[in-house]
Amino acid sequence: MKNPLTLLLIFFGLSNLFSQARISRIEPPNWWVGMHEPTVQLLVHGQQIADLSPRIDYPGVRLERVIKVENPNYLFLDLHIGAAARAGTVSIRFFEKERPVETRNWELWQREPGSAQRRGFDNADVIYLITPDRFANGDLTNDQVEDMREGPNRQNPGGRHGGDIEGIRQHLKYLADMGFTALWPNPLLENNMDRYSYHGYAITDFYKIDPRFGSNESFRTLAKEANDKGLKIIMDMVVNHCGSRHWWMEDLPSADWLNTWEQYTETNHRKSVIQDPYAVEADRKLLYDGWFVTTMPDLNQRNPLMANYLTQNSIWWIEYAGLSGIRMDTYSYPDPGYMAEWSRRLMQEYPHFNIVGEEWNYNPAIVAYWQRGKVNPDGYQSHLPSLMDFPLQQALTHALTVKETGGRGWLALYEILGQDFQYADPFNLVIFPDNHDMPRFFAQVGEDVDLFKLGLTFVLTTRGIPQIYYGTEVLMTSPTERNDGLIRSDFPGGWAGDKADAFSGKGLTDKQLDARAFLKKLLRWRKTAAAVQTGKLAHFDPKDNVYVYFRYNETQRVMVILNKNARPHDLDLSRFAGMLQGITQGSNVLSGQTFSMSGKLALPVKGALVLELK
Repeated sequence: MKNPLTLLLIFFGLSNLFSQARISRIEPPNWWVGMHEPTVQLLVHGQQIADLSPRIDYPGVRLERVIKVENPNYLFLDLHIGAAARAGTVSIRFFEKERPVETRNWELWQREPGSAQRRGFDNADVIYLITPDRFANGDLTNDQVEDMREGPNRQNPGGRHGGDIEGIRQHLKYLADMGFTALWPNPLLENNMDRYSYHGYAITDFYKIDPRFGSNESFRTLAKEANDKGLKIIMDMVVNHCGSRHWWMEDLPSADWLNTWEQYTETNHRKSVIQDPYAVEADRKLLYDGWFVTTMPDLNQRNPLMANYLTQNSIWWIEYAGLSGIRMDTYSYPDPGYMAEWSRRLMQEYPHFNIVGEEWNYNPAIVAYWQRGKVNPDGYQSHLPSLMDFPLQQALTHALTVKETGGRGWLALYEILGQDFQYADPFNLVIFPDNHDMPRFFAQVGEDVDLFKLGLTFVLTTRGIPQIYYGTEVLMTSPTERNDGLIRSDFPGGWAGDKADAFSGKGLTDKQLDARAFLKKLLRWRKTAAAVQTGKLAHFDPKDNVYVYFRYNETQRVMVILNKNARPHDLDLSRFAGMLQGITQGSNVLSGQTFSMSGKLALPVKGALVLELK
């Protein structure tokens, strides 16, 4: 027979082990002192924890409220972080009646100096969009990770190819030397799905970088090193949906945590119903509450606990990683009232920050609805500073590929810019020739290098904040119909053994080298061109296959001439006398050639002139 004392010790040891296993997760995992909003709400998850009473004894921190939900495996704790609170370890003790059963340490951190006043991306920036899985494989050891359902298969266009955070980090110098000033990687958070998870939009843990990309710490290191090289980091976020393998899907906090239907119901994608005075409520509900696909459950932001969870997550990543911006996916699909509050909270915390929302619609009236400062007929007030300018993207492709007949061609650009009166701040829109969800720009213009250069010249000299998709600089192409796996193909040189290396230029064709040099020249010049970054815009009605506009401020004037003529063409400058008053010379920033700015100007065949005027 065992000694009674031994049995007692075994009993208490097992009891302690059981109690320690009850709480499995606390999110957010830490917070900061000195935030504008002093309250943070903790999600606590574990086995049958609703009968536990949490207590906190930490100077400056007060447990204001404990919220129980229908699932006994959750508690939500509202903590007030007072002005007197200091960084340190907060012990949260959990009691069952009056018996302490578990203690969890939760960290309060000190904010980085100037965190609240951080400046977001702006008109001085050019954003480089990266699909991380397809850019560069810098760490071979994380290609296959235990407990991650999908392994690498570079032969599968829809599979994982192994690109990661380390691959981006190793090539920051290349990106900075090219002249880019901001990086937007597609989502890096865990997507532990069975297949087709490389894109990042089926998140299974909102507080964890996918281990096949790296770790939370490696992402923070990337952001710091990028900032040191003059590159801002914009994080791609999703609040509309999660992945069907998200950890909470097996144990939802409440029945209304998701937007659910009697049977699977997909969103109607009908953006017009938001403002349509005749739309029925059922169609609006279908837009907001319908799912994207069966593997992306639609989150219910009308649940205040869900709403707070998502907002705090965005703030947490800004502070943790030192972000300079957010790109919010599918902006118009979540609850619109929530999105107004989400953007308000973030801009209140970071008044000089920038956020760009994705509203994939080609009607400026629909896109403009979501921008901060827009006066909407229905009274909706947004706090979102920026949006992706899909109307301009569509007009650019049309302008380059359609013949100049019957008011078509360049007129598409001219007239879509004429719709800028609909936006509260058109200069804060993000403009782009393509992105990760559409055929490559080089493919859109029929792989015509001249049209390609005309398009990039426009994007980098018109109003707005330019975004360039990775590989554009070396003429990466795709089918003209949408094929995600091929649109997001591997960047040459990102993998050992690649025949061509876009980073060094080895193995590239003459056309690819020329395109890269062209873009680099334009990017590096734009960094010095204040008139293009923040100056005014004046454009002239396109004539004879030529579109002309000016960017100007008090100290600099730039004339941009986009010529689609395949034959020599002389441009009569008298039409632009009002903008050329006092100007005698124009220097082409692409070639250094100087032109007289009187009489007629011989234009490059099917090409662009970007002239600094003197």
